[in-house]
Amino acid sequence: MALRFFNTLSRSLQEFVPVEADAKRVGLYCCGPTVHDFAHIGNFRTFVFTDLVRRCLEFKGYSVRHVMNITDVEDKIIRRVAETNVSLRDYTAKYESAFFEDFQALGCLRPHETPRATNCIADIIALIEKLMTRGLAYRATDGSVYFSIEKYRAGGCQYGQLLKLNFEEMRPGERVSSDEYAKEAVADFALWKARVPEDGAIFWASPWGEGRPGWHIECSAMSMKLLGPSFDLHMGGEDLIFPHHEDEIAQSEGAGLQSPHQPFVKYWLHGAHLLVEGKKMSKSLGNYFTVRDLLAKGFTGREIRYLLLTAHYRESCNFTIDGLQGARTALGRLDECLAKLRDAAAGAIASPDEELLQKFVAALDDDFNVSAAWGAIFEWVRENNRLIASGEMRPEKAAPGLAAWQKIVSVLGLAPVETAEFPPHSLALLEQREAARKAKDFKRADALRAQLKSEGWLIEDTSKGARLKRL
Repeated sequence: MALRFFNTLSRSLQEFVPVEADAKRVGLYCCGPTVHDFAHIGNFRTFVFTDLVRRCLEFKGYSVRHVMNITDVEDKIIRRVAETNVSLRDYTAKYESAFFEDFQALGCLRPHETPRATNCIADIIALIEKLMTRGLAYRATDGSVYFSIEKYRAGGCQYGQLLKLNFEEMRPGERVSSDEYAKEAVADFALWKARVPEDGAIFWASPWGEGRPGWHIECSAMSMKLLGPSFDLHMGGEDLIFPHHEDEIAQSEGAGLQSPHQPFVKYWLHGAHLLVEGKKMSKSLGNYFTVRDLLAKGFTGREIRYLLLTAHYRESCNFTIDGLQGARTALGRLDECLAKLRDAAAGAIASPDEELLQKFVAALDDDFNVSAAWGAIFEWVRENNRLIASGEMRPEKAAPGLAAWQKIVSVLGLAPVETAEFPPHSLALLEQREAARKAKDFKRADALRAQLKSEGWLIEDTSKGARLKRL
């Protein structure tokens, strides 16, 4: 089966055929973080899914160019800069750095390009000038430049490609200067915002006077600069469909940079909302978590990633602490099986188990059906455990399974637990316990075992030495 997924643009499942099909090159853009605060796990559901899509494409032999922008200037950031009385770069650098720390903790591959909006002001201005020249943008009395929905539609273009809009009911003809606006309004949106006193020192020179870019134009300028005027995949959360992504299409295609009959983006993928304990995440409800909040509670980035990859991307994911405990249990079961398979394989090397690999690939080819993929994996685990328990596992059976797992884990980004993943403090206690045993100081060895248990670790003695295992 060829890879197919739900394209928001066509509102249907479509087979994936890249713009440059012969070259097997894929341009992938994901709306990145707005670095005004620490990113929460709802944000990271999108980034982990994007990472899965990239890994899947690379596994299938595509050369992926992955771009993710950094929004480092917009309304919320400007307010925070004014409140903290620091420079724009000093303020955003803290949260940008934290974002990539969390990104790495979740096992996400670093995008090939991570452009900041503030480094692309010239590109943004050039794009706005094209829209002005084509008569689709205008300078208002306040000095700001807006995109004209009316003129865009009058030229035969469709505003409402990603979703159907009722222009009579959605208050057309209004104008908004804020970066985000009400979803029930079809409004001319700001491309360039004239400088106001509240902006402080955050402004740039432009043909229309001092000011700064609007949020929507930033993504268009950065994506087309790095991936070209027409590329394959654009990803983001479903909350970005309108107005952000719809506005991206309008201003990008309105600039007339694409070849005839080529869209700005061929495929749009949107992930559903993440709920926490069955409710919308909110600080007032006490169910608002960042990745670092969860790491501080003792969970690992691998466990968080696993939980985020258990629900289909187009379905709401209910993120719970119990679910994280379940993720820990599931990964522990998987790791234990893999460790026994390595012992059984005894260093043998073999071609991958094609049956397991085909089931896994078929599941992801079907709109990234992770539930079916995990079903195939844990069915394989159950069969391995049965063979191990009955003494029937042989190297010629274990080695192909391990070879298949290496390919599977490269797609899931959930590498088996390696020594480096254990806390250094816990590893030091394990080493001390082993030293005590060798010295026949069994009282101290038992005390160290008990200490590790109190910290959430069991010691498993194997033919290859002692190793830690999560309780």
